[in-house]
Amino acid sequence: MADPYSILGVQRGASEKDIKSAYRKLAKELHPDKNKDNPKASERFSDVTKAYDLLSDKDKRAQFDRGEIDIDGNPQMPFGMGGQGFGGGRRGHPGSGAGGFGAEEVDLSDLFEGIFGGGGPRSARGGPGGGFGGGMGGGPRRPPPKGANVQYRLAVTLTDIANLAPQRITLSDGKTIDLKLPNGAEDGTQMRLSGKGEQGPGGAGDALVTIVEKSHAFFRRDGDDVRLDLPVTLDEAVNGAKVKVPTTSGAVMLTVAPGSSSGKVLRLKGKGFTRKDGSRGDQLVTLEIDIPEDDADLKQRLEGWSDTRAIRAKLGV
Repeated sequence: MADPYSILGVQRGASEKDIKSAYRKLAKELHPDKNKDNPKASERFSDVTKAYDLLSDKDKRAQFDRGEIDIDGNPQMPFGMGGQGFGGGRRGHPGSGAGGFGAEEVDLSDLFEGIFGGGGPRSARGGPGGGFGGGMGGGPRRPPPKGANVQYRLAVTLTDIANLAPQRITLSDGKTIDLKLPNGAEDGTQMRLSGKGEQGPGGAGDALVTIVEKSHAFFRRDGDDVRLDLPVTLDEAVNGAKVKVPTTSGAVMLTVAPGSSSGKVLRLKGKGFTRKDGSRGDQLVTLEIDIPEDDADLKQRLEGWSDTRAIRAKLGV
């Protein structure tokens, strides 16, 4: 049986934080967009997502640890035998032999109770005392399994993630639903849609939607902040100016101070990504002075002038 702990590379007693950290690291490393020529990476990405889905659900993790379900959430074979019959004896009972139940006396009603459920000995046709038809014991019935979970990948623009813009997704049954992105959403974040998976005897499984953050033409993510390189002209940098700057939520005016150099970083508060607590990061704007090539007028204006400062002295040259 596949072991979700081994897949994520964590110990069985790992904390939720360690499990999430391991998943994020592997998801970024194995993301299909970064491994288009490596189908094995895509398969591992699917396995990693499946393992995280199970271990991030406290109830399912506990069921798996007890041996009740496998990594897909499906019930294990009765008694954990895996189709080997009764040869292994009952776990936890001293004296059980490898070839049978050993010398101890075994109550077979316990055995069939786990298979058929029910509240007492019954006949094969439901009558008392004659067979298995209605169950042999008073133990709890095992609930019928739910249908399989279905995995989806949702490509979302960087600006939509920053603003938590609603997204629309089409499910395998052709139905479309609108999703609200959670606070702190980022590449690899997984959302669970209860009851939107495949149908099963015990009801429908879930839909698991993994966010894929699309790259942007000029914005870049830096943690909770957004970075932008902003071209400015020489006269704007020398004399100062108010310039229009794009942000993830629309253009704003930014003041460039006189004498600004290339590489200077200006901060726009609250224009970054939405954090889990609802606050927002900032937008960091890096100035880049753009000088025109072979501009005769500029050359004429600078003729006879030179900057004599030792601007590279701190570099030791």
